[in-house]
Amino acid sequence: MPVHSREKKESNHEEMEVDYPEQDGSSSDEDDTESSSVSEDGDSSEMDDEDCERRRVECLDEMTNLEKQFGDLKDQLYKERLSQVDAKLQEVIAGKASEYLDPLANLQENMQIRTKVAGIYRELCIESVKNKYDCEIQAAFQHWESEKLLLFDTVQSELVEKIRRLEEDRHSIDITSELWKDELQSRKNKRKDPFSPDKKKKPVVVSDILFHHLNLDILEDWTAVRKAVATLGPHRGKTDVSTNKNEKYQHNARSEEGKLSYDGEWYCRGQMICIDKKDEFPTRAIITTINHDEVWFKRLDGSKSKLYVSQLQKGKYTIKHS
Repeated sequence: MPVHSREKKESNHEEMEVDYPEQDGSSSDEDDTESSSVSEDGDSSEMDDEDCERRRVECLDEMTNLEKQFGDLKDQLYKERLSQVDAKLQEVIAGKASEYLDPLANLQENMQIRTKVAGIYRELCIESVKNKYDCEIQAAFQHWESEKLLLFDTVQSELVEKIRRLEEDRHSIDITSELWKDELQSRKNKRKDPFSPDKKKKPVVVSDILFHHLNLDILEDWTAVRKAVATLGPHRGKTDVSTNKNEKYQHNARSEEGKLSYDGEWYCRGQMICIDKKDEFPTRAIITTINHDEVWFKRLDGSKSKLYVSQLQKGKYTIKHS
C-alpha cells in the first residue's frame, strides 16, 4: 500500500543519513562512495514503487472481495428474515401463533364479561319498564275510579234535585187543578139543568214519576198542605197555599256564579263557616263547592257533606261566617 512505501522510503532515508560517514577522507574516496550510494538508492526506490503498487492492487482486490461477501451475507439475512415473517404470517392466518392467540383470548374474555353485563342490564331495564307500566296502569285505574265516583255523585245529586223539583211541580199542579175543578163544579151546580143527564168530568191526570230518592221534608210539607186544604175548604185554598209557601221559605238563599247568598251575606269557596242545626251542636266547616242547588263543605275531621239550598231556605240549617 502507499503508506508502507512511504514509511519504507523514510526508513531508507534515515538509514542513509545514519550510514553517512562522519570522518573526512580524501576527495577521491568520497567521490567513489557517493557514486556507489547513488546507484544503490536508485535501485531501492524502484523496488519500493513496484512493491507498493503490488500491495495496493492486492488491497483493492481484498476490499472488493469483502464487499461482495458482505452483500451476499446481507441478501441471505434478508431472505431468512423474510421467510421467518412469512412463516409467522401463515401461523397467524391459521390461528396458531402465540402472539395472536394470547390477545385473542383476552379479547374473548372481555367480550364474555361485557355480554354478561349487557344481559343483566337488559333484564333490569325490562323489569324497570314493567314496574313503570304497572304503576301507570294502577294510577290510571285509581284515577278512573275516583272520576267515576265523582261523576256518580254529581249525576246522583242532579237527579235528586230534578226529582225534588218535579215533585214540587207535581204537587203544585195537583193543588191548582183540584181547586180549579172544585170551582168549576160549584158553578155548574148552580146552573145545573134537572132534566139534563149528569156528565162526568174527566179528572186531570198528571203522569206518574218514578223516584229513587224521596225528600222527607217535601213529603211533610205536602202532607201539611193537603190537611190545610181539606180543613179550610176549596174557596180558601189559594190563599192558604200562598201563605204556606211563604212560610216554608223562612230564609233567602240562592246561588249565583259559584257564590252563595244567604240572608244578604255572600259566601264563596274556601271560606270557614259555622253550620247550625236544631237540637245539634254547631259545627265548623270549609266550603269546597257551590253548585246551583247544593253546597258541599268539609268538616275539620276530614268528612265531607252537602247542604241543599232548599234546606237553607226552610231554616232546617243555618250558616254564618266563622
